[in-house]
Amino acid sequence: MLFARVVGNVVCTRKDDKLVGTKLLIVQPVGLDDKPRGNALVGIDAVGAGTGELVLLVQGSSARQTSKTENTPVDCTVFAIVDTIEKEGKVVFNKRKDKMEA
Repeated sequence: MLFARVVGNVVCTRKDDKLVGTKLLIVQPVGLDDKPRGNALVGIDAVGAGTGELVLLVQGSSARQTSKTENTPVDCTVFAIVDTIEKEGKVVFNKRKDKMEA
C-alpha cells in the first residue's frame, strides 16, 4: 500500500470492455512529508476519490482484489480515501485540515 495524492483524471473513450464505467485517476505517490515519491501512476478509482485528496493505493495483483476491479486488466487501484494519519501518538494528517505535519 502507498499514500498518494490524486492529481488528475484520464479520459479514454475507447477501452477494454471490463473497464467501461470505471474512473481513471492520475495519482502521485507521496511520503508522510507529502513530497512526491517516484513517478505518477494511472489507477482505477474504486472509492470515488477526487483531485487533491490523499488516498491509499495498491499495485500488482492486489489491485485486482476490489469489488470494482476483480478480473480486470489493472495494475493500480485507489481503494481508500485517507481521513487521518496518526504516527507515534500524534496526528500528522487530518483531512479536514488537509495538511501533513510529519
